[in-house]
Amino acid sequence: MSSHTAHGPAATAHETTAPGAGPAGGAGPAGGTDPAPGRRRGPMAAVLAAETRLFLREPSSLFWILAFPAVLLVILGFVPAFNEPEEGLGNRRVIDLYVPVSILLAMIMSGLQAMPPVLAGYRERGILRRMSATPVRPSALLTAQIALHGVAALASAVLVVAVGRIAYDVPLPGHLPGYALALLLALAAALALGATITGLFRTAKAATAVGSVSYIVMMFTAGVWVPVQAMPGTLRRVVEFSPFGSAAQALGEAAAGQWPSWSHLAVVALWTLVAGYAAGRVFRWQ
Repeated sequence: MSSHTAHGPAATAHETTAPGAGPAGGAGPAGGTDPAPGRRRGPMAAVLAAETRLFLREPSSLFWILAFPAVLLVILGFVPAFNEPEEGLGNRRVIDLYVPVSILLAMIMSGLQAMPPVLAGYRERGILRRMSATPVRPSALLTAQIALHGVAALASAVLVVAVGRIAYDVPLPGHLPGYALALLLALAAALALGATITGLFRTAKAATAVGSVSYIVMMFTAGVWVPVQAMPGTLRRVVEFSPFGSAAQALGEAAAGQWPSWSHLAVVALWTLVAGYAAGRVFRWQ
């Protein structure tokens, strides 16, 4: 179920793409002839374009981030009991709860499973070190990867909400601003945790292994096996101290039409800040 294995060729291909934008100062990622002045792109735009092409060539990543959460929601919808309102869930259906869970699954997949091996592979192959000698700074590659994986996770979220609404008549979020805030905080937490893994573990193999273990743990706390709202009281309170346990609660509250609890939002924000700070401290380009 891992999405990272296909990124090895991408890292190799990158040696002939993004760094080539440097010495000539032009926009072409392969470092060939400069395009016409009207179409000339800066180094950051060249890196983003090159990384986008490589990302779109990885069907496994696109499937696990974009399609799998929606597919999972469709499969769960075939369980008859999941389509019946339950008093213990506030007269909501289990399938209603699995919409935010599926959204979080895409974010966990993107931030913890897909992104760390890519960045660690670039560093391990010396691509980031060579980029430091060109106008294309290594931070441009990091920014491009975070942006691409973030956009993919958001696109998956839109797809999940659409599938839930069309296939199972799941209500749209009742408090849209609160839902959007909780969603963006959860995405930031996932990407910050992924960047921390990349910084702590120097090789793609190590980043893959740690990312896989973290992925399984975070799936549980997000409620993939049992929705957080349906967990026993003590377990639910413990899970709510995790970033995705609190995010699941915040998304559930906003979906029900309430502003998310500030305590849940604060937990997710705190994890984001701590992980972001840690990533900045431990991340090395070589």
